[in-house]
Amino acid sequence: MGVNKKVFIGVDIGSVSVNLAIIDEKRNIIAKRYIRTSGAPVAAVKCALGEQKELFENNGFEVCGVATTGSGRNLIGHLIGADEIKNEITAHAVASMYYYPDVSTIIEIGGQDSKIIIIRNGVVVDFAMNTICAAGTGSFLDQQAQRLGIDIKDFGGYAVKSSSPTKIAGRCGVFAESDMIHKQQVGYCREDIIAGLCFALAHNYLNNVGRGKKIENKVVFQGGVAANEGIIKAFSEILARPIHVCRHYDVMGAIGAAMIAAKRFEKESVFKTAFKGFESLEGEIASATFECGQCSNSCEIISVKKDGKKLFNMGGRCGRFDYA
Repeated sequence: MGVNKKVFIGVDIGSVSVNLAIIDEKRNIIAKRYIRTSGAPVAAVKCALGEQKELFENNGFEVCGVATTGSGRNLIGHLIGADEIKNEITAHAVASMYYYPDVSTIIEIGGQDSKIIIIRNGVVVDFAMNTICAAGTGSFLDQQAQRLGIDIKDFGGYAVKSSSPTKIAGRCGVFAESDMIHKQQVGYCREDIIAGLCFALAHNYLNNVGRGKKIENKVVFQGGVAANEGIIKAFSEILARPIHVCRHYDVMGAIGAAMIAAKRFEKESVFKTAFKGFESLEGEIASATFECGQCSNSCEIISVKKDGKKLFNMGGRCGRFDYA
């Protein structure tokens, strides 16, 4: 019987997708997965993990560390037994700096939010996030692609064919949509309208998320929207510099999380992962909320149960009910 190969799992639980990455000790990607949550993140993570079970059984992989990141990192982290639960800024920065050691600016645009990370000499010195306006996110492009009757996968291809992008008011999703409809009605071609939408999104991002930030080379673009050639072209022209897109652009948060788990394993001489296994999400998982009235904060506490048995609480500021 050979020695099991040590691997590390990173899970990025976002509002639109769940991304999973598995790496070995040398940071090679063993597997990766991008799954739409469809409003059910626990089910999506269960699916992503379940798909890897056979891979592990057939190759003798040993899970030596697990980390979660993203907006759902705490819930999923406690459910699956994550060794590290890290914010998205840290996870994205770790992955980006691994593939691009000289990165200075990270542009990350996902389905429902976007962020900018400023790095100097290998250290995150500033960041900003936008979770309010949909005009600067992937969901905005999804909606407009549907309105134009094209697949979002073809969106960027249309944009780069444009020779004269039309100007779209991109500060607000509602106004941008109205402006796009007007441009259709007065006869602008589809390619120019789509290119205009890409430039509108890029300008919206830079004027809001990137406001006051000094964007320097090297610029790395990641997140699901980085698949869009039109957005890449828009950022490149506006910033007057090349935009670098890693081949793993869609799961960089998960890769960063996996790398964080690997570093934790390497740092401690005696370490046993808390990972509960690929069946950790089996059964009926449900949550309920109640309000803590112990102080003026009136925290909303989330109580999580599995098959009717209480697992843990989360959500309080003081930790009074956590894991109780």
